Amino acid sequence: MPARSSFQICISRFGEGNRNDPPLEIALSPSGKRGKLFYGWWVVMTAGLGLGLGYAPIIVYSFGIFLKPLLQEFHSSRGNISLAFTLANLAQAMISPLVGRWADRFGARRVILLGSAFFASMLFLSLALSTSLWQLYLFYVLLGIAGIGASPLPYGKVIANWFDRRRGLALGLTMFGLGAGAIIMPALAQGLIATFGWRGAYAAMGLPVLAVCVPVVSLLLKETPGTIGCLPDGAIAAQPPITKRPNVDGMVWQDARHGYTFWTMVSAFFLVGVSVHGCVVHLVPMLTDRGVSPHRAALTSSLLGGALLIGRVVTGYLLDRIFAPRVAMIFFSGAAAGIALLLSGAASCAPFLAALLIGLGMGAEADIIAYLTSRYFGLRAFGEIYGYAFAAYVLAGALGPWLMGLGFDHTGSYSPVLVGFLVATLGATLVMLKLGPYRYRAQSAS
Repeated sequence: MPARSSFQICISRFGEGNRNDPPLEIALSPSGKRGKLFYGWWVVMTAGLGLGLGYAPIIVYSFGIFLKPLLQEFHSSRGNISLAFTLANLAQAMISPLVGRWADRFGARRVILLGSAFFASMLFLSLALSTSLWQLYLFYVLLGIAGIGASPLPYGKVIANWFDRRRGLALGLTMFGLGAGAIIMPALAQGLIATFGWRGAYAAMGLPVLAVCVPVVSLLLKETPGTIGCLPDGAIAAQPPITKRPNVDGMVWQDARHGYTFWTMVSAFFLVGVSVHGCVVHLVPMLTDRGVSPHRAALTSSLLGGALLIGRVVTGYLLDRIFAPRVAMIFFSGAAAGIALLLSGAASCAPFLAALLIGLGMGAEADIIAYLTSRYFGLRAFGEIYGYAFAAYVLAGALGPWLMGLGFDHTGSYSPVLVGFLVATLGATLVMLKLGPYRYRAQSAS
């Protein structure tokens, strides 16, 4: 019998009998014209859909659209309204490590399903809010807690289970869905607010989360390739069929937190996270203050979402080929250039270019956090360690918009804070130089 081609892939007998049946083996010709798609790519598409209807597109990237309606409704300052967003991210940062531990112990799929349903319910709760500022704060705190189940944290763990050699690309394509949501949601929110008000807009965006995301994830998302008798990247499973991923190496949180690498990573993520989140959330009010029409400002915000989409896919592709800290330095430098453009106050096409550069940097950061966590600390306690790193990123996202609002309230301008953000982003770029070689490299293709 001739040797099997190196292009063999494994597909499940999904819907064709007992889940313990041996995997089908399809030999491909070098042209790759035969066979079926590795099921891991269906997992990627499912995760992308979940992230596109998750916390970041609906709350983070659309908050700038809601900011001025909330100012009018609650008769408050930008700092006070931005504090609601800050509280949401603080709540999410506090619960992220615990959710990561749950994902390691009980499975990320359960966390995603429960979190998505809870998140949709909290969006519906907006219809019951009064004009009391404390209710707005409580609403956003609950959104932050619920939203962690519909965030990159649990989805990133699932993708890391399914892919090794192509992990960067898989993470990038997963985040493609988040970027698509970041394009669609701001413009959608603008239209929904004009039609139904800000409460009705949030409730309307909760409908597809409950009616589309939850059923699709329940049906298609599989925890590990071992559940269908495969290995990561579509390799052929040995006999007998595996039920768990073998040889899951890695560090535990207690070891990771005592190492230099973790805190170096977190410092860089935090500095960039503060800067890009502050710019993203206040981009629309910043531009309308300069005389840009609300429609054009929303278009700029959607362009930023497009940059997020591009940045995540391109970053994922590069991570499998180039040392990740170098990739980070390229995109962080671009984000710094975007902040400098906003600081210059230039009109014409400058805001669009700034949004593009900041979006590319923000998109790259989300991919790089998950990828570096897997390469420096392995998969043994990936959920918990990633949970702490993600918490730092979310905490930065909480601080940045609040600093922007506070700075504007005290000075009447965003410029002083933008100067600080520019310095922070350049500092993060230099910090990435301190990271050494990977501890857990991708396995060579057999």
